[in-house]
Amino acid sequence: MRHPPITILASASVPEAAAQMRAGHVGCLGVLENGRLVGVITDRDIVMRAVVGGERAMRLRVRDVMSPEVLFCSDRQRVEDAAAALGDHQVRRLPVCDARARLVGMLSVDRIAEEYSEHLAGETLGEIVETRLGPRP
Repeated sequence: MRHPPITILASASVPEAAAQMRAGHVGCLGVLENGRLVGVITDRDIVMRAVVGGERAMRLRVRDVMSPEVLFCSDRQRVEDAAAALGDHQVRRLPVCDARARLVGMLSVDRIAEEYSEHLAGETLGEIVETRLGPRP
């Protein structure tokens, strides 16, 4: 996982989030409010929910475009179980929280490949893509 995670406040602007993603070479930020994880914002969220808004997009806040349904895993969870959650929910990144529900890292398919198992990452990515594309004849 990426530790420490790169985070942003829910009250920050969307351009600030995009700049932070670019500076950190990441596609996902944990969104915090009062020190708690309240969502995630991805590069896709910015494109799909903000960029298409034109001029108005520059005035949007992170909370306006983030994904508030936070799927996360525990820092004590097995990598295989977290990878299964990535595949099951069709996501490529998963916030990692400690026992006190504090964000401590960000797990991604890329990190699984780089630091744990290319085979597991490949299987996980296959599940993500297969589910989105549907079964082939």
